[in-house]
Amino acid sequence: MVDLESEVPPLPPRYRFRDLLLGDQGWQNDDRVQVEFYMNENTFKERLKLFFIKNQRSSLRIRLFNFSLKLLSCLLYIIRVLLENPSQGNEWSHIFWVNRSLPLWGLQVSVALISLFETILLGYLSYKGNIWEQILRIPFILEIINAVPFIISIFWPSLRNLFVPVFINCWLAKHALENMINDLHRAIQRTQSAMFNQVLILISTLLCLIFTCICGIQHLERIGKKLNLFDSLYFCIVTFSTVGFGDVTPETWSSKLFVVAMICVALVVLPIQFEQLAYLWMERQKSGGNYSRHRAQTEKHVVLCVSSLKIDLLMDFLNEFYAHPRLQDYYVVILCPTEMDVQVRRVLQIPMWSQRVIYLQGSALKDQDLLRAKMDDAEACFILSSRCEVDRTSSDHQTILRAWAVKDFAPNCPLYVQILKPENKFHIKFADHVVCEEEFKYAMLALNCICPATSTLITLLVHTSRGQEGQQSPEQWQKMYGRCSGNEVYHIVLEESTFFAEYEGKSFTYASFHAHKKFGVCLIGVRREDNKNILLNPGPRYIMNATDICFYINITKEENSAFKNQDQQKKSNVSRSFYHGPSRLPVHSIIASMGTVAIDLQDTSCRSTSGPTLSLPTEGSKEIRRPSIAPVLEVADTSSIQTCDLLSDQSEDETTPDEEISSNLEYAKGYPPYSPYIGSSPTFCHLLHEKVPFCCLRLDKSCQHNYYEDAKAYGFKNKLIIVAAETAGNGLYNFIVPLRAYYRPKKELNPIVLLLDNPLDDLLRCGVTFAANMVVVDKESTMSAEEDYMADAKTIVNVQTLFRLFSSLSIITELTHPANMRFMQFRAKDCYSLALSKLEKKEREKGSNLAFMFRLPFAAGRVFSISMLDTLLYQSFVKDYMISITRLLLGLDTTPGSGFLCSMKITEDDLWIRTYARLYQKLCSSTGDVPIGIYRTESQKLTTSESREIASQSQISISVEEWEDTKDSKEQSHHRSNHRNSTSSDQSDHPLLRRKSMQWARRLSRKGPKHSGKTAEKITQQRLNLYRRSERQELAELVKNRMKHLGLSTVGYDEMNDHQSTLSYILINPSPDTRLELNDVVYLIRPDPLAYLPNSEPSRKNSICNAMGQDSREETQL
Repeated sequence: MVDLESEVPPLPPRYRFRDLLLGDQGWQNDDRVQVEFYMNENTFKERLKLFFIKNQRSSLRIRLFNFSLKLLSCLLYIIRVLLENPSQGNEWSHIFWVNRSLPLWGLQVSVALISLFETILLGYLSYKGNIWEQILRIPFILEIINAVPFIISIFWPSLRNLFVPVFINCWLAKHALENMINDLHRAIQRTQSAMFNQVLILISTLLCLIFTCICGIQHLERIGKKLNLFDSLYFCIVTFSTVGFGDVTPETWSSKLFVVAMICVALVVLPIQFEQLAYLWMERQKSGGNYSRHRAQTEKHVVLCVSSLKIDLLMDFLNEFYAHPRLQDYYVVILCPTEMDVQVRRVLQIPMWSQRVIYLQGSALKDQDLLRAKMDDAEACFILSSRCEVDRTSSDHQTILRAWAVKDFAPNCPLYVQILKPENKFHIKFADHVVCEEEFKYAMLALNCICPATSTLITLLVHTSRGQEGQQSPEQWQKMYGRCSGNEVYHIVLEESTFFAEYEGKSFTYASFHAHKKFGVCLIGVRREDNKNILLNPGPRYIMNATDICFYINITKEENSAFKNQDQQKKSNVSRSFYHGPSRLPVHSIIASMGTVAIDLQDTSCRSTSGPTLSLPTEGSKEIRRPSIAPVLEVADTSSIQTCDLLSDQSEDETTPDEEISSNLEYAKGYPPYSPYIGSSPTFCHLLHEKVPFCCLRLDKSCQHNYYEDAKAYGFKNKLIIVAAETAGNGLYNFIVPLRAYYRPKKELNPIVLLLDNPLDDLLRCGVTFAANMVVVDKESTMSAEEDYMADAKTIVNVQTLFRLFSSLSIITELTHPANMRFMQFRAKDCYSLALSKLEKKEREKGSNLAFMFRLPFAAGRVFSISMLDTLLYQSFVKDYMISITRLLLGLDTTPGSGFLCSMKITEDDLWIRTYARLYQKLCSSTGDVPIGIYRTESQKLTTSESREIASQSQISISVEEWEDTKDSKEQSHHRSNHRNSTSSDQSDHPLLRRKSMQWARRLSRKGPKHSGKTAEKITQQRLNLYRRSERQELAELVKNRMKHLGLSTVGYDEMNDHQSTLSYILINPSPDTRLELNDVVYLIRPDPLAYLPNSEPSRKNSICNAMGQDSREETQL
């Protein structure tokens, strides 16, 4: 192998280490040549060109000097006219010769010499090979006319009094002014608006016309009326304004011809200038102009950057942004690359918005447009994505570039960014607040399956409302629902609060309960002064500090509240009324009598049911005692907290030893080993010990590991959750994780079936007939339509089809536009839906931001629109904690020590608690849970016409069943194929139509061919059954036939379609005296189980828990 080091030549002597230290001394004897670049710019002409033309600042000085010379020449002309004595006579010599004094002649000659020299020099420097192009330029010709006669008069003194039209230097001054403005813009590196330049040109043109006309008429009338400059000015103004008094008129034909010529020039030049000005004005109206620097420094404004501005997005932003009192003086600058929409223009012309909203057409990627919007002085910048595009990734890429451009231009401007895809979120981590649409959408869809109407709860919490919606409605549920919808999340420092200051040094649950008892506010979270993490319900072991920031739910914030103390007499009356058993307990009376009754601490042993229930206390003694509730302790005690319930998995406590072993072998708790995208929050959840083979994930196809081909064959213990989506995107990760979170009991984990296509056969195979919920995700391919509101058309029709086929199936979906929620579970002749539509219109006319809230599907949590969460981003400008709290409630983020959202159902065993305040105390004293609202379901009251219709349909169904039963008993084998199962008919079928159909069937039977008596009777009965059959029955038969064809059991399908008319709604932070009703679902914020992990071994949990429960009962029994 060749030695490479031997081939490398040694360094020259001058590159030795000594030379590197002492410097290279041998460069003088080197043969290197120094090369100078850009030698062509060192010539005399190039240096002059650099000084007079190329350099912006020196060129600006030259233009300014030239402009001053032209104005000086015009001023000298006026001085010459004023000093001249009017001569007598009408000789034409007065036109060509004037009286010019020697000093004035000397000044004019000097100005002429300088101007001519400058003109020739600039012409030489700008010469490009065509000399006639320089000579025939109008400014050059005018310069020769004004300067050459004065220079000639130097050599011929007899020409010193020759008339020279020096007043036309005003046009050269106008030309110099235009060049000077251009150089000014180049020098200061700013571009003034074209509107300003055009106005300047128009004004200068008009002044030049008037000045030329004044001087020309005055000079030509030297042989006529001898008009002075003022009379000429008067005549010009009267003439150009088309008034024409006629008191001053030209007499000579030359002056008259000059006036005609000037009028013709004005009629040609001025309309052109006005047309250009009008065009620029229209363009400026489209682009929006500028937001001045002075306004930006003296006023506060925010910038809204969008790719396309729709009227719904604009009104949602403005209504939510200006709903806060301290933002009334803010201005909103909209930066959008598209032209303003007609509807947007009409709205922005309303005085309420025209004074506060400024529309600028421009791009956030251009520094000029960002400068127009004064982004560096803005209080915040909101960047919203376009969710109506088919390619959502492309929309996110545009949003990312806008965010980068704004951050580069204005690093200190707070950024509020909305992104669509979760995998693109890490590109904008530098933003102050980020809302990822798919993260929130899938998380709310998931929680709707286990905590009903979570989407409605979150939507109402992030909307600004006063709780005045529905107060004029005759429906009681609408009044309660509308009043409770005004609750929002607020914050305040503990030591500055009237609500919570007295609870310093007390436990969190004690402060939450007593604040609700005393003021009706719901304390849900807290944050330490030295910590950025918000803790939702940190539990009874958390001690409140004076500097803690408290987060609470209330109708209004504490700063806008007035406090009135009740006297002792009123309190005593309230406490006495408690024992007389009123139908509805008054406020603040629920816990007032605790000191006068025997208090029994509830059993603190581990609960024996999988779900959270509140059963009656078990008594050791034989006598029957009144059920009561334990007090909430100021400081947490080991005997007052059900630590076993927080730590142990309920499902493990309920199973037998064999089942427990098998369960432990199947599931494990940990973090998901793989993240679907960068930036996903790690969540502690239930995992399988071993990865399932990919072939086993196909539910409808068997493989070598199992032979099941439908959901029924798997034998799932819990009901299914079916997700109908177009593609399995990364956002589904946020749907699965909340359903598999570590705090969900293993026994309550629902199987999740992903349905990528939803024909009827696939729906039946995946177990739709016994599914708990079906989630329909908005299809991305249909989001773009010619009409914006048609983006939800496919989703709405698919959901309506599912609703008609499986009427009692719990279908949850998300729409792009909130206005389309009225089409969910649509019934054309439903009187109650029509009444709700009228109520929605009335609320919208009153200016409500939540007019859609009374729609039954939204109130029940069956549908929501992710665009409603745009207000979450807007509210973050005032409440910077709202995004964090929402993410914690939805389970998108998990903070150590922070609680989670769950629910419990009120059963018959829990009705002894009676009121919401007693429930609050029960939960805080036993498990440390904090209730925040109630999900209530009531039977829907039908009108008289609807009830008659349903009754008539049911009678027809019964008669058909009876006839078929009798026919089957006689001729079972012959008529089995004609048998139809009758179910409850749809409300939309009208008896009148069915009666007409029966008459039509009778007429057909009469006209038909003659048969034998029995055959004709059979055909007649079959036809009657065919037309008596309701649409509900036809759909049921269709589904059953498909199930039989696929080999599926039809058991349970009839019960599934036995749908009862009910309505559901949410009561956020209801009043303490609200009565609990059967089947109420209570929303809870439960403490983090890992925050109370004991040091003892897990095998001792049950024994310790039982011992604590026994000791506590013995101590509190009286």
